[in-house]
Amino acid sequence: MAGIYLHIPLCKKLCFYCDFYHIISTGDNTAFIDALLKEAVLRKDYLGQEAVSTIYFGGGTPSVLSIKELGDILAQIRRNYLVEENCETSIELNPDDVNPAFLEGLKELNFNRISLGIQSWRDTDLKMLNRRHDSAQAEKALKEIFSAGFENVSIDLIYGIPGMSQTEWSSILDFSFSFDIKHLSAYHLTFETGTVFGKMLEKGLIGEVDEEESIALFNILIEKSEAAGFIHYEISNFGKPGHFSLHNSNYWKQVNYVGLGPSAHSFNGYSRQWNLRDMKGYIKAVNSGKPFYEHENLDLKARFNEYIMTSLRTMWGIDLDYIENTFEKEGYDYVVNLAGKFKDYGLIRQNEKNLVLTNQGKIISDNIISEFMIPAED
Repeated sequence: MAGIYLHIPLCKKLCFYCDFYHIISTGDNTAFIDALLKEAVLRKDYLGQEAVSTIYFGGGTPSVLSIKELGDILAQIRRNYLVEENCETSIELNPDDVNPAFLEGLKELNFNRISLGIQSWRDTDLKMLNRRHDSAQAEKALKEIFSAGFENVSIDLIYGIPGMSQTEWSSILDFSFSFDIKHLSAYHLTFETGTVFGKMLEKGLIGEVDEEESIALFNILIEKSEAAGFIHYEISNFGKPGHFSLHNSNYWKQVNYVGLGPSAHSFNGYSRQWNLRDMKGYIKAVNSGKPFYEHENLDLKARFNEYIMTSLRTMWGIDLDYIENTFEKEGYDYVVNLAGKFKDYGLIRQNEKNLVLTNQGKIISDNIISEFMIPAED
C-alpha cells in the first residue's frame, strides 16, 4: 500500500498566508504537464512493486488544470504504477473553479474525494486572505459538488484570522456542519516568513491573535466538531467515521509515498527526497536528465524522529510496541521516561500500548513533539 502526491503549484491569484510553493499560472501548462508526465516514469521504481491506494492532487490550485490535463496525468500514473481498483483519488478545488461540467469530468476520471478550499464563510475574512472567491461562490460550489454525486467531501477552514470573534468562528462551524460534509481540515492562521502576511507582521501592519484567544478558538473547534459527529483524528483534521483522509492518514502512519512536481516530497521508509522548489529549474532538469531532487538516507535516529513527528499528531499516537520492536529497549525507555512528565501534567495519556496527546496537549503539540526529537550529532 503506497500513495502518490502530485503538487500542482499553479494559482490564478496568490493568497497572502500561503507558504506552499506556488506561481501565477500563465494559462499554458504544456511544459509543466510534459515534465510531470516524464517524472512519473522516472520515479516509478521508487515505490518498488507496492500497490498505490491513494492519489492526491494538491497545490497550489489543481483545479486550474483542465479535465484533459488531469486525465493525461492520471492515465500516465495508471500506466506506470500498480493502482488499486478502489484507489482514493482526491483533488483540491477552489470554489470559483467549480461548475457542473468540470465536476462531471472529474467523475468520469474516477475522482472520488473532493477537498474544497472554503477557508471562511465571512467575506471580510476572504478579502483579507486575498482569496479569489466569496462566500456565495463557496456555498454554490459546495451544493454543486453534492448535486454531482460526490459523497466523500472535505472542506478547509482557517481560524485565528484577525478580527474573527469566537462567536463568528462558532457560526462558521455551525454553517459548515449544516452541509453533509464528511471531513473538515481546520488550520490556525500562521504568519510564515516570506509570505505577504509574514512581511506585514514584520512591519507591524497586522497582528496575531493572542494565545488565550487561540486556545478558545481551538476548544470551540473540538467541541463543535465532536457534537456534529466528527472524530478528531489529527491535530487539524476531523472526519466522520469511515471518512478519514486515507492519503494523509497513510502519511502519518509512515506509509510509503512518491511526490511528483516542483517541491514535492517522497518517502519510502529509509530515504526522503524533495524536488526542486522552482518551476523553470524543475522542468529543465527533468527534460535534461539532470537531478531534479535532493536525497537523504534516514539513519535510525532520523527514522525515530520521523515517526514521533508524524504519529504524535494523531489519535493513534505513539505505538510503544512499534517503538520497542524498531528502536529496541533504548528507544522504548527513552519514550516512556520522557512521556512521564507530560502524563503528570495531563498533556499525554496512555491508551493500553499507545501514548496519545490530550486536548490540552494538542494545543502545544509542536512543543511536546520537539522535546521528543533526538538532536542530530555534530
